[in-house]
Formats: sequence, C-alpha cells, structure tokens
Amino acid sequence: MGFQEAVATCFRRYAQFDGRSGRPEYWWFFLFNLLMQGATGLVDAALFGRDSLGLINGLYSLAVLLPGLAVGVRRLHDIDRSGWWLLISFVPVIGIVMLIIWFCRPGDAGPNRFGLPPARILPAPA
Repeated sequence: MGFQEAVATCFRRYAQFDGRSGRPEYWWFFLFNLLMQGATGLVDAALFGRDSLGLINGLYSLAVLLPGLAVGVRRLHDIDRSGWWLLISFVPVIGIVMLIIWFCRPGDAGPNRFGLPPARILPAPA
C-alpha cells in the first residue's frame, strides 16, 4: 500500500472502527498528518503571525481526529488488541512508548477476533 492509497483508505473509512489496518496504512496516514500539521502551521504563521492561535491548524486537527482514531483502533485490531488500548496514551511516556511498539509490530498473519487480515497488494510480476 502506497502513500496515496493509504491516505485515501483512511479518509474513505473515516469513522469505521471495526476491521483491521496494516502497518503501511497507519504509518503513511501518520506521515501525511505530520506533513499537513507542519503545512497548516506555516499557513497560520504566514496569515496571522507567529503568535496566532493556529486557527487553520486547529480546524485541520479536528477534521482528522476521527479518521486518526479509527485507523489507530484498526491498527490495534490487526495485532489482536482492543481499540480501548489507545487510552494507554494518557499514561505519561510509557503509554506512548507502548503504542509505538505495538503500532510497529507486524499484524497477525491469519484471521483473528477482529476479522481477516488487511488485503496485501503485491507488486505486479516483471
């Protein structure tokens, strides 16, 4: 799964908390959000000055909150963990480290209690 397909999939499954998402889908969407946060921050600074409240950045963050949570839950489902484990992020340092470790783990190869593994797109033979 490439960058554009991952981002499109996350927005297409905007508020779908069931099913599974693989590592590429999660991490490409994470990178997209990181780049967009930087871009909207620059736009805010250019339009409203460095001491602005970040209106455009805030609106963007609200727009991607739900798909970001949804892809995180689906990513946890891929390693056979409940989406409620996202709440561990409220534990300082240790919670974020645990989530990063889990998000980096490969998903279950076969079906688990959350469904079939995400479709793996193989490159076309040469």
